Amino acid sequence: MNILILGSGGREHALAWAIRQNPKCDRLFVAPGNAGMEPLVRLAELDILSGPAVIGFCEENAIDLVVVGPEAPLAAGVADDLRGAGILVFGPSRAAAMLEASKSFTKEVCDACGAPTAAWARFDAAEPARAYIHEKGVPIVIKADGLAAGKGVTVAMTGAEAIAAVDDAFGGAFGEAGAEVVIEEFMEGEEASFFILCDGTDCLPIGTAQDHKRVGEGDTGPNTGGMGAYSPAPVLTPAIQEQVMDEIVRPTVAEMARRGTPFQGVLYAGLMIQNGRARLVEYNVRFGDPECQVLMLRLGAQALDLILACAEGRLSDMTVNWADDHALTVVLAANGYPGTYEKGSAIRGLDTLPQDSFRMVFHAGTARKDGQIVASGGRVLAATGRGATLAEAHERAYELARAIDWPEGFYRRDIGWRAL
Repeated sequence: MNILILGSGGREHALAWAIRQNPKCDRLFVAPGNAGMEPLVRLAELDILSGPAVIGFCEENAIDLVVVGPEAPLAAGVADDLRGAGILVFGPSRAAAMLEASKSFTKEVCDACGAPTAAWARFDAAEPARAYIHEKGVPIVIKADGLAAGKGVTVAMTGAEAIAAVDDAFGGAFGEAGAEVVIEEFMEGEEASFFILCDGTDCLPIGTAQDHKRVGEGDTGPNTGGMGAYSPAPVLTPAIQEQVMDEIVRPTVAEMARRGTPFQGVLYAGLMIQNGRARLVEYNVRFGDPECQVLMLRLGAQALDLILACAEGRLSDMTVNWADDHALTVVLAANGYPGTYEKGSAIRGLDTLPQDSFRMVFHAGTARKDGQIVASGGRVLAATGRGATLAEAHERAYELARAIDWPEGFYRRDIGWRAL
């Protein structure tokens, strides 16, 4: 098979690594990709938000399957364009991608199908939103309704913080994504991620993970796109997973089908777990980053078989063959992230590191300049280890992180602390 992956981050590098392990994969392209993928794939210069551009590339290169990595092409309807051209694609339609593109849409779906989630209200102006905050009190959660690159959520512990979050959103801090705001009840408990493949009818759970959103050790400081993750997440017990499938995921998928917008792709359920029960925090309609890195290191070659079955509507025939193992990833970010940071600093020592099914450094924000790998983003690398125990995976990941010579970067030293 000839396969095209759309995207340029650590998630797409991990997907490429896993897909490349499968003998079904002949030629593998990633558009636009990054410097770390070069030995593994062919990089393609391509506007991944343009359906016609992606279709043209697929026709020129006899692409059999397109795997859409990030949310932006899904929200732009690229998967719809590919399906219209008869090209097999892994990823939901634009209408189904509203489960991530609009917080209020997801809340309405949850209300319609009875899925447990936080109490909420939607606002399109600042003054009624401020009045609602004064009425409900804190802590409270403020969310830009649209896609804000993981930065549109504020968990406000004080009234001033909540009001500032509302003012930021309506003041244009998140562009069009903040034109409407969803304000939610603050849910207590432990957060975890659950990944389920859906082919429009059938659902197949493929793994659990726990992310570390805060920039600082001890889960302190501002939220980020994710500073590390591990899999599996012990808090998501088999009993809780079954509750989530019965009360949240299957009802959501049935409601989407009832609306005439069946969901096909990966459904990433962010969950809050308390007293042995889960409620939905949010849905994403693509693999998480950095959760994808730990899932792919554990899934390996079978990832392609599962993705293909999902795209072809054959999930009812599939099972996931999990090894009794663990994986952990540590994100190396540029100094200053998630605030202002500099690009272009050289990263040394990468070429001496092992790359196998137990140790991988996945690239996120890197480029090649004058023969060197340089940082080109905020989250730059994901040092990822796999082992028979979480402690072993932890040691392998941190061994890689410590071996990378990059004074302009930093990483958290406590990834996995809840489980360890």
